[in-house]
Amino acid sequence: MPTESITSTSRPVRQTCAAILELLLPHRRATDTATPAAVDDVPEQLRQLAEFVEAGERIVFTLPGFPCKSPSPAKVLGHLPDEGERLSLTFLDDLCRAVGEVYEPGARMEICSDGHIFGDLIRVPDPHIDAYSDELAALIRREGLTRLSVFDLRDVLGDLPYDEKRARVHAAYAPTVEELRAEVRRDEHTLALYRGITRFLTEDTVDFAGTRSALQRECRQRAYGVIQRSRAWGDLIAEHHPRTVRLSIHPQPRGAAKFGIRLLDAPDAWTTPWHSTVLHRADGTWQLMRRADAEQHGTLVLRDGRPSHFEESRPLAG
Repeated sequence: MPTESITSTSRPVRQTCAAILELLLPHRRATDTATPAAVDDVPEQLRQLAEFVEAGERIVFTLPGFPCKSPSPAKVLGHLPDEGERLSLTFLDDLCRAVGEVYEPGARMEICSDGHIFGDLIRVPDPHIDAYSDELAALIRREGLTRLSVFDLRDVLGDLPYDEKRARVHAAYAPTVEELRAEVRRDEHTLALYRGITRFLTEDTVDFAGTRSALQRECRQRAYGVIQRSRAWGDLIAEHHPRTVRLSIHPQPRGAAKFGIRLLDAPDAWTTPWHSTVLHRADGTWQLMRRADAEQHGTLVLRDGRPSHFEESRPLAG
């Protein structure tokens, strides 16, 4: 369905799509935060939703993310999902449930766990990524989050080794570095993404023996590789799930093909549960932050014998 055809859909279809988007918009992760976005600011999502609503079918959301925990012990509690992931997955399941209250066929979400696609670039071993993804699926079962499922590189290309799978996906779908460099120069959104990934790679590298400037140069090179693989993963997801409403954990501008979604409260729009831990505030709210910071304000809480989150004991400034 071409984008312009949304204007010719029946009024009830458009009203239903708008009602669904009103549930998403308060959680939008955006590059343009000066004014709140309205339904008409996200025409691509209107079009994607209309395809399902016109057919009376259950909506399918795809969300690339939940790759693995950061390798930095200053940021996270370990390599397995913790309370940050549990809260985030519960939020996403609740969002799908809310869609069912305004659109009877309801919605489900495919969590497209992307750790394996760039694990070699972010220096996280594949067994840790396997364990993280397996625990995500187990957490979903334990919590009864029936509207969620997990898709990862193990679902693609059979039993080939991960390095070969990565190489094949890269060769089939990834843009060239030259194409990305040109895009970074001309597009502010891509530049922000490149800078954000470079920052994360620099912060997460824990065993670099060279100088700070050498580390930054290496991370800038790896950032292009991460974006290449991320684009390749997105195209592969589109091939396996050709008709979906596409979500993103990265901030997105108005009118983008993907809808950026914020999972939990954090002071930085780039912070995610897998790059942080979570602090349970005295007022009952939850906030993502670096482990080193959370330790200054809270007491470690265990869940099922594993580190889970921090309970606030010293209020945050402000």
